[in-house]
Amino acid sequence: MENVVLIIHLILALSLIGTVLLQRSEGGGLGMGGGGGATGSRPAPTAMSKFTWALAAAFICTSIALTLIAASNTAGSSVADRFGADPVQEGVAVPDLGDSLLPPSLTGDDPLLPAGE
Repeated sequence: MENVVLIIHLILALSLIGTVLLQRSEGGGLGMGGGGGATGSRPAPTAMSKFTWALAAAFICTSIALTLIAASNTAGSSVADRFGADPVQEGVAVPDLGDSLLPPSLTGDDPLLPAGE
């Protein structure tokens, strides 16, 4: 189910990008290129703009659906729950390295130092 919604979501995203790029610029971006005409009037919505709004609404619906699906899949577990787990029970073996990572001067096996130091 999640894969189907994800594929629909990706198709909607690509379609939304395509329709936005195909639309004609109406100007007025950031207050530039205004021009004549009645003050504050906007042209009637075209079929392309209505289609873009429909794609945007469907995209938001699939986004919410994917969020709900992801939340339901992870409802039983949390990363914080794993902190209290014993590593041996989880099947992770922790090796005992002892003093092997210390330099020879700290272990007393340094051949360059005299015996008393």
